[in-house]
Amino acid sequence: MSETISMSALQIELRDDGVAVVTVDVPDQPVNTLGDAVAEDLKRMRGLLVEDQRVRAAVIISGKPDNFIAGADIKMFERITTMDDAVAMSREGQEGFRLLAEGRIPVVAAIHGSCLGGGLELALACHARVATDHRKTKLGLPEVQLGLIPGAGGTQRLPRLIGLQAALDMILTGKQIPATRAKSLGLVDEVVPVPVLAEAAIRCALRLADEREAEAARRAADGGRRGAFERMAFSIKRAISEKSLGEDLQELVTEDNPLARKVVFDTARKRLLAKTRGNYPAPEKALEAIRVGLTRPEQGYELEARLFGELVMSPQARQLIGIFLATTTLKKDTGVDDPKVAPRAVNKLGMLGAGLMGAGIAYVTAAQAGIPVRLRDRDPASVGRGMAAVREILDGRVKRRRITRRRRDEIMNTVSPTVDDTGFGDVDVVVEAVFEELSVKHKVLRAVEAVGRDDMIFASNTSTIPIARIAEASRHPETVIGMHYFSPVHKMPLLEIIVTDRTAPWVIATCVALGKRQGKTVIVVRDGVGFYTSRILGPYMAEAAHILATGVPIEAIDAALVDFGFPVGPIKLLDEVGIDVAQKAGTVVREAFGDRMEAPPGMDKLIGDTRYGRKNQRGFYRYGQKKKGVDESVYELLGVTPNQTMPAAEIAQRCTLQMVNEAAHCFGEGILRSARDGDIGAIFGLGFPPFLGGPFRYADSLGLRTLVGALGDYAKQFGRRYEPAPVLLDMAERGLRFHREPGMSDAEAEAKVARPGQHARP
Repeated sequence: MSETISMSALQIELRDDGVAVVTVDVPDQPVNTLGDAVAEDLKRMRGLLVEDQRVRAAVIISGKPDNFIAGADIKMFERITTMDDAVAMSREGQEGFRLLAEGRIPVVAAIHGSCLGGGLELALACHARVATDHRKTKLGLPEVQLGLIPGAGGTQRLPRLIGLQAALDMILTGKQIPATRAKSLGLVDEVVPVPVLAEAAIRCALRLADEREAEAARRAADGGRRGAFERMAFSIKRAISEKSLGEDLQELVTEDNPLARKVVFDTARKRLLAKTRGNYPAPEKALEAIRVGLTRPEQGYELEARLFGELVMSPQARQLIGIFLATTTLKKDTGVDDPKVAPRAVNKLGMLGAGLMGAGIAYVTAAQAGIPVRLRDRDPASVGRGMAAVREILDGRVKRRRITRRRRDEIMNTVSPTVDDTGFGDVDVVVEAVFEELSVKHKVLRAVEAVGRDDMIFASNTSTIPIARIAEASRHPETVIGMHYFSPVHKMPLLEIIVTDRTAPWVIATCVALGKRQGKTVIVVRDGVGFYTSRILGPYMAEAAHILATGVPIEAIDAALVDFGFPVGPIKLLDEVGIDVAQKAGTVVREAFGDRMEAPPGMDKLIGDTRYGRKNQRGFYRYGQKKKGVDESVYELLGVTPNQTMPAAEIAQRCTLQMVNEAAHCFGEGILRSARDGDIGAIFGLGFPPFLGGPFRYADSLGLRTLVGALGDYAKQFGRRYEPAPVLLDMAERGLRFHREPGMSDAEAEAKVARPGQHARP
């Protein structure tokens, strides 16, 4: 008869065949994480398994539907106040997993769903890993994405298991890999269908127990003389069976040749710095822990713990963890404050406009959300190009083996093209991505309302036109809303939803739920010219143009902002967005906000010279030519001589503070629901450096008095465009913050943390 032992987060079934099946199921949580309860239960589990001589082997499996263990409980890091605390946490994890790895019985990890961070470190400490072939099964060590490194032995065990180069690729990027790829690397021993996971893992555990017991019997019989040799022979045999000879030799050269190792590490560090610009210390520290561990294992573990402790207390990790927690909270946000408001079902979406944006929205709706799409444009050629664009994205996924050809065809069959209103009578939501002209948007709104249901939602993808003005043409303005996607839609994670004073709460909740189904991180903002993201981008790009007008070369401006942490420089971004699009948007925001959005004279000459950017291969940069880089002829067109120098730090500060100041304007005016949403919108939509935490966390880290002082100094030099937002002046005077500090009590937060729209001076 089997026996069951229940703990807080674990349940252990002692089977008659001697296998202990340990089920991890953290109560009242959607996923398993390595928090205090699991850590304590694992400690008790190790003691029980060691003491009970009936147990020959163990299997660790999850009780959650699509999750093994998703990593550490991130909220634990908020409680850490010193580096010593963080180092102690790391050492405790290392020691616990060491005891598991060196225990008297073999342990098998049965993996289905996400196996990440500390979850994978637990699996690495096991003696074998069996995973399911399900698409949701992913393995990875994503700690660097939080500004950390694996702290429970991951930097030490993974290179020894799968080889140096494969381990570097996983640890330094934080990438997650499917089970099939993990199997080819030797990270997973067996890949099986979901229904037979437990059975396969138990079978593997019994086989390992038999092998261990047989080896122990042989060692007892010959006095241990042959044991070491046979273990080495078994390891060589296994390596040859799991890797090609070429891979095996490559790893042999790398692992055993100090010179080859040095080349690998030097190359990795060079590539890291080219990518991180020195702004993210975690990958470099991970590299150092791996390097030391390969030749000095004990020192490797010690270094891992120390570096982990340093990083936990670093400002970069604090900001990145803050953003992670914010996105986690956003996943539960319905977009409305009333918990009784529920989203309505969306069973069909109509897409007006089959251009770059329309095709991208159609793709994420059909492929990610699984919702049929009716795609319309003005003529067969236009809608045909849209269908081809959807197909191209899907073909790319087939090529990368993310989906099968059959699945691609199934998705394409859910997107139907049209050049008229047929098929729009039963759609639940219509999204328009037509020409950025109010009269055109009014025309398509009236046309679709003439054939659609009264409760059909009309969503505009406009980036600047106020939604209230678009809704003026509607018979049902309460169903009109903004859904601002970012290009390319299938890659950019943000969706900015814009609501008017008349937008119905159920419409907001429905569009937020739709965006999440499309795989987006969703923020909800109040209506206004430029909304939030387009509005704060305007002065940032305009300031870059002002600096260019003084004679600072384009490449120096872009390099300064990339070094600062943006993924692309502001001038290059103008080319990517489209100079014509930026010019039209700039006109709208200047009419609304005046001097602080003013660009330098001469930029209109670019439009007159048909320089629209990448889209027509003519802009600030060269395209389609062997010689890349800045198109030098643009300087003569603008009347600029590019012979001035400016410190990169000053270029970055001038542009970035313009974005931060405008974000504060939006906060003070109540455009934003929270500083959290403002940070998420800037990072996920505009590429604001994540390690700085977003405009509002960055402002807090600078100190608002310091920020106001810097803006005031620039205002004296450059005029009204740098005048501090009223909310900044008010908050600085009153000693307020945008975000709650770690360890701040509820009463302190109530007194010290500002709320949108409530602290602006008249």
